[in-house]
Amino acid sequence: MEPKRKEDHVVKGIGGSPGIVIGKAQLIKRDRIDIFAYRLIDEAEVPGEERRFKIAVEESKEQCLKVKDNILSQDAKEVVYIIDAQLMILEDRMLIDETIRRIREEKINAEWALEIILQKLRGAFKNIDDEYLSERKSDVDYIGERIVRNLLGKKQDSISDLKEKVIIVAHDLSPADTAQMTRDKVIGFATDIGGKTSHTAIMARALEIPAVVGLERITQDVEIGDSIIIDGNTGIVLINPTKTVLNEYLEKKRIYERLEKELFKYKDLPAQTLDGYRIKVVANIELIEEIPSVLEHGAEGIGLYRTEFLYLGRKELPSEEEQFQTYKSVVERLHSYTTIRTMDIGGDKFISHLDLAKEMNPAMGLRAIRFCLKEVGIFKTQLRAILKASNYGKIKIMFPMISGVSEILQTKEILEGVKLELKNEGIPFDSDIKIGIMIEIPSAVTLADILAKEVDFFSIGTNDLIQYSLAIDRVNEHVAYLYEPLHPAVLRVIKHVVDCGHNAGIKVGMCGEMAGEPLYIPILLGMGLDELSMNALSVLGVKKIIRSITYRESRELLDSIMGFSTASEIKSFVKEEMIKRFPMEFKDLRNAN
Repeated sequence: MEPKRKEDHVVKGIGGSPGIVIGKAQLIKRDRIDIFAYRLIDEAEVPGEERRFKIAVEESKEQCLKVKDNILSQDAKEVVYIIDAQLMILEDRMLIDETIRRIREEKINAEWALEIILQKLRGAFKNIDDEYLSERKSDVDYIGERIVRNLLGKKQDSISDLKEKVIIVAHDLSPADTAQMTRDKVIGFATDIGGKTSHTAIMARALEIPAVVGLERITQDVEIGDSIIIDGNTGIVLINPTKTVLNEYLEKKRIYERLEKELFKYKDLPAQTLDGYRIKVVANIELIEEIPSVLEHGAEGIGLYRTEFLYLGRKELPSEEEQFQTYKSVVERLHSYTTIRTMDIGGDKFISHLDLAKEMNPAMGLRAIRFCLKEVGIFKTQLRAILKASNYGKIKIMFPMISGVSEILQTKEILEGVKLELKNEGIPFDSDIKIGIMIEIPSAVTLADILAKEVDFFSIGTNDLIQYSLAIDRVNEHVAYLYEPLHPAVLRVIKHVVDCGHNAGIKVGMCGEMAGEPLYIPILLGMGLDELSMNALSVLGVKKIIRSITYRESRELLDSIMGFSTASEIKSFVKEEMIKRFPMEFKDLRNAN
């Protein structure tokens, strides 16, 4: 007798890509490959083992190139960079040379030697505080699995041969998997693991496929052929819903799609309140390939261009020319400005031979501007590349993790020195380039009035600022619930920074996750922020809210909530106000915690 299937079972995860989809589940289960370690008995076996490894690497490259060709044939160029990233790992000399060296010197099999090197590569991403960067470890895992499968002669599983429309359910999906998805066959997917910044989620958003990730055990709850609902807006998956629930979600889906379609009328409109208050709505990006989405969704520029990906997972540092060409290609594609943040990682994340001590807490150690002021040569190379690119488009430079005045003074001195070098070399650049700092450390908040005299703008990095202000680790599940953007202390901190900036005559923006959360927009407007920088997919929704309210109403809302003493009071009050004004957009908030 077959076990009874779960009915109307709800699983909560993380919304990886917005949208609602209803369909049949296609379960993908992949057994983990066991790696057997053994020593080569005879010296004569070593050349053959080396050759076996090299063949497996070449086969892996060919497979990735085939996937890339498939993507290009589907006119999905915006996601090709994910396969290019895999190809870069396959070309990495450390991966190839070090594995071969292990085979030769230790006389061990290729699988074992490769696993040792992969562990070393994974270690380079360990303890990265930035969620996006920490997710890049998965690229190494995917490449390692591909090479090992080729070493063992195991078939590479593919989801490109689907015959009908399905919702993919898997423990995880590799970049190659998601890159092979076709919109006419894969209508949604759900995975056990992953976060908002995992490649799986990024790909889903690029392809505009609804997805929920981080469901922990969805592969155990779902069977092939189950009817499931993916709600990427709320991060909910429903398994075998009842007819009543199904009809409810069909209506939700209809409303959502209508609202999404209506949002595009705001694409070319300014973010301006009903009483004329103007604020800029711009986008955060990590990769060049995200620019089409930035333009499509009506962002007015780039408020945060993270440059860390240029430095990660490589044996040698990126050259000045490589960085220059990358920055140039970004600014040439935009009519507005690009705010480039200098590197916000520490030396522990470089796979190069920097003589740096291991740190107990890298998140608060030698990273960001601290690392740059110690490794001035690396810093100057990046500054030269940014300045050279400023001759081809509008650029602002932003420095992260500034904790005091001495750091910004040293930084400005180095920047002026680089400007003088370029001038003497006859290389053109924007001599009046604007510079700003991220306000993300409590000491910078305290000194905001003094720091404002040294720069052209502030950008409040709420992700770290909230974490440091409330003394919590937002990736620790035991205390993550304390990460509360509407905490009265957080709101007072933000208001203080805005006031200090404006009193000094400079613009103040925000580039953390808080900036793109629709619920918070009236509060941020009321504080007088000049710019909000967010994921490109959030831009249209934020524009709609801004254009539907008055600045006066936002000020009144802010005055009301600043009188509350707890985050729960503030959240309840704001929810009620937003539900009253935007009943359709915030309908799901009625039953949310």
